Amino acid sequence: MTTAKPLRADAQRNRDALLAKAREIFEAGGFDLRFDDFARLAGVGTGTLYRHFPTREALAEAVYSEEVATMCAHAGVLRDTLPPDEALAAFLRGFVRHLHAHQGLARTLASLMATRSGALAAGSEALAQAIGELLAAAVEDGTIRDDVGVGPIMMALHGISAAYDHPDGPADADSVISLVLDGLRRC
Repeated sequence: MTTAKPLRADAQRNRDALLAKAREIFEAGGFDLRFDDFARLAGVGTGTLYRHFPTREALAEAVYSEEVATMCAHAGVLRDTLPPDEALAAFLRGFVRHLHAHQGLARTLASLMATRSGALAAGSEALAQAIGELLAAAVEDGTIRDDVGVGPIMMALHGISAAYDHPDGPADADSVISLVLDGLRRC
């Protein structure tokens, strides 16, 4: 297994600029501009763009991977700072808020990555692991039932994700999370 060589400082700045501009454009509702025009907007040359991200899909995959890594890191912070059941609840509610706040990004990623199941599967696995660790801590603490696994929780999150643009989406999503949490709590 080979590990990627760390980027030079200027190359890392360029990559970061590309990712930041991509997030901004995705959030604005889409990525329908020419890839060369995107490089100009990000303040880098076309060659630099293609060296880091040869396709729109590669760029979307990188943005998605960073979003998932950020959410998983947040799960760790919650696990370290809150009681286990509260950490699980805070993560699930935060996930829903994140979906609502990043609707443009979600739409763009869904359309660009429809055929790239590898990146989506890896992200789903990482989120399932983070949720599994929160769930295990709450089960060990005795506040959450031990007969429900990560699968049903992930299914609920996938359902919420599929309906993120519903007019009452945020309120309904929070209600679904409340149902899930109520169902998980030990009586």
